[in-house]
Amino acid sequence: MWIIIIMLKFVKIFSEHLLLLTNMIDVKETLSAAEERMEMAAMYLEEELNRVRAGRANVAILSGVRVESYGQKVPLNQVANVSTPDARTIAIKPWDKKMIRDIEKAIMDSDVGITPENNGEIIRLGIPQPTEERRRDLVKQCNKIAEKAKVEVRNVRADVKDKLKKAIKDGLSEDNEKDAELDLQKLHDKYIKRLDELMDAKNKEIMTV
Repeated sequence: MWIIIIMLKFVKIFSEHLLLLTNMIDVKETLSAAEERMEMAAMYLEEELNRVRAGRANVAILSGVRVESYGQKVPLNQVANVSTPDARTIAIKPWDKKMIRDIEKAIMDSDVGITPENNGEIIRLGIPQPTEERRRDLVKQCNKIAEKAKVEVRNVRADVKDKLKKAIKDGLSEDNEKDAELDLQKLHDKYIKRLDELMDAKNKEIMTV
């Protein structure tokens, strides 16, 4: 009888321990997921900044243009070669010359804000030089985009910190929790620095005449 009692106690202890392990947070996986979210914030900022016209030709400003082709909307680079022959011009050479009008219409209907010109074979976009006032407005616009990305990185840090604090109740040691928070802070600082570097580079591009 006493053997059965001991076995039942052992089963109970094992079950409780197994439950703790099941509920316990995987610190490495949690930090990895946090870094992925921060990386997405950095990618978002980079893509958005690339779309801001700063006076230099950049094919990224056409990334949102969709052209009607065989009954569906497709990205511009799927129907034409897009290049920058010089610092002030974007050249678009359709794979099929018959697509020129459709491409021009797509550009006109987009938010690019530049009137295309063509010679029957190649479409050209002349990038206008912004005024000093316009440059400062662009810097403010970019700063807002950057701040949005920074807020996302900070939110990731806050979310994970909450998870780590709650994980202590599920069996995570306080030492492991503190180590994880330090690693989380390093990730946060790394990505905030990266966002600042992206923003500094864009500001320099915008203000360079």
